[in-house]
Amino acid sequence: MSAALLALISTFGLVLAVELPDKTLVATLVLTTRFRAWPVFAGVTAAFAVQSTIAVLFGSVLTLLPETLVSGIVAVMFGVGAYFLLREGFAPAADGEEGAARIGPGPATFLRSSLTSFGVLFAAEWGDASQLATAGLAARLEQPVAVGIGAFCALVAVAGIAVFVGQKVRSRIRPKLIQRVAGFVFSAFSIAALWQTFA
Repeated sequence: MSAALLALISTFGLVLAVELPDKTLVATLVLTTRFRAWPVFAGVTAAFAVQSTIAVLFGSVLTLLPETLVSGIVAVMFGVGAYFLLREGFAPAADGEEGAARIGPGPATFLRSSLTSFGVLFAAEWGDASQLATAGLAARLEQPVAVGIGAFCALVAVAGIAVFVGQKVRSRIRPKLIQRVAGFVFSAFSIAALWQTFA
């Protein structure tokens, strides 16, 4: 087995194991319950491509970024997301709005949905365990392209699982309930990031 293939497989396995129970899956799932599946998938895939590239380019240097700055940015991003989700989730529904919303996601455009998804996941991945692992592997294995492809494929696999589950859940639960749960989940992420910032 070539060194590049070994690096790719090792990175894929490690990143997949790290991301399955992580906020990346939850955030993608939450976004899919709010927006259509394809724009969310496109947005998070683009975010993962950029973040994997950054991790590989900078290698172990990323581990030297100030942790408080990274945590603070993530806290703000999730806090803003939580505010909008909770505001919408607790707003009174207009006549017929609840029934119409059950049929499918909101009227957000493809561009808006994908850009929102990109922004949330791009911010969430800064300083994440998978990004740091990718940076470390790129520096240690000296196979940056293989490591980058392995990390990207693992992240896309996690996003695919989250989008699939989110689509199934969306049609069976009241939209207002989804928005409220999503808002509280994002609030928890924001509080956790704030705790890291000031701990």
